[in-house]
Amino acid sequence: MITPADLRSTFLFESLDDEQLAALIEHGEEVRFGPGDVLFEEGQPADCLWVFIEGRVQLFRRVEHEETMLFAMERPGQWGGGFRAWHSEASYLATARGTEPGRIFKLPAPALSALAHAWFPFCVHLIEGIFQTVRRLEALNREQEKFVALGRISTALTHELNNPAAAATRAVEALDYNCAHMFESLTQLATLELRAAEFISLDAMRREIADVLPSHHDPLALADREEQLADWLEREGVQAAWQIASTLVAAGADIDWCTRARAIVGPDKLEPSLAWVMSAVEVNTLLRQMRESTSRISGLVNSSREYTQADRAARQNLDVVEGIESTLGMLHHRMDDIQVTCTFSAGIPMIDGYPGALNQVWTNLIGNAIDAMDGKGTLTISVQPDRDAVVVEFTDSGKGMTPEEQARAFEPFFTTKDVDKGTGVGLDISRQIVKDRHHGQISIVRSQPGETAMRVRLPVKQD
Repeated sequence: MITPADLRSTFLFESLDDEQLAALIEHGEEVRFGPGDVLFEEGQPADCLWVFIEGRVQLFRRVEHEETMLFAMERPGQWGGGFRAWHSEASYLATARGTEPGRIFKLPAPALSALAHAWFPFCVHLIEGIFQTVRRLEALNREQEKFVALGRISTALTHELNNPAAAATRAVEALDYNCAHMFESLTQLATLELRAAEFISLDAMRREIADVLPSHHDPLALADREEQLADWLEREGVQAAWQIASTLVAAGADIDWCTRARAIVGPDKLEPSLAWVMSAVEVNTLLRQMRESTSRISGLVNSSREYTQADRAARQNLDVVEGIESTLGMLHHRMDDIQVTCTFSAGIPMIDGYPGALNQVWTNLIGNAIDAMDGKGTLTISVQPDRDAVVVEFTDSGKGMTPEEQARAFEPFFTTKDVDKGTGVGLDISRQIVKDRHHGQISIVRSQPGETAMRVRLPVKQD
């Protein structure tokens, strides 16, 4: 049974008088433990204060699939828990397990709160203020991290949309001009009374070059061909010789092609005929550019939808590879100088989970890898099945982490980045998503200069 002498021998209670010690004993109880006995567990409500008296107690915290020992209680007065005296939803931060027979004093959190308010009201206000402030700052920082992630998505999408959108805009403007020019050429041909059979033959020649995608030629050889065709057109009296020659040569036409066209329409109708063909070829080229640009925009929108999961249920059967690919698409603008190698095994099963949350994990891990490589290096991503789980591994060629940094990597607010580049909650949030929401594991497999590997293991089915 706990006595006043037991409590007074601890540094925690040494300044209390007999009456106060008697009140503690009245509200608390002695708990005897042996090796392997669990006193309290990580994540459970911290509804009691535990004050070590004698023996030996080790405190463990689960990191992925392994327990990591934080420290051992060996000095009378060391304590743990009791946080619900200051906050109604606080939980134990570790698991306490006896390793040698001993005794510990257990005091319920409501009694601790009442006695502390009666004896030390000023200190209680300080403790509650600090406790609430830390929790509030942590919550605000997590919200800030979400806004930062949203800003990155917005920046990435804007950056990726800019080029195809600008290309589509330029194509539309050029299409307007070439359509007007094509109609003008048709009017001239009608004025010159081009016969239907002649127009049909001319259109057949147009299709000869319009149906063939332009190939890449040597620029010098192409320039020589343009000059030869332009000289020939000028001798034929074509005023817009250089403009027509440039387009027709790029499409694959040559002097022989133009000679056949002249034989069909006659010398007096050659220029408007070639001007019409030129405009038609330009229109086809511009339509092809618009198709490519709008397809790129559509692909980016689909990647964004896959990434944010905006139109899907929060929890569903999801494709891990699909989420990683959409995340790579969103971060593409940051990887211009990074070589990405993906190895996706066949037969990867769908998993039960939250795709939007997992995409945040992929974003954090890929973003950390990009930062570690300073935007230049090699990123290898592998996904493979492992019995009843899917294993994802990210390996970068960055600067690596020291053993001390690895040990603290998943701690809230710990970061190796500059003050304005990292908040230190990305890996902590990723750990919570993988471990708490998906009952999986996330860990640093290895880290050294030139190679850092992060592994995520996700069960196919959740309990």
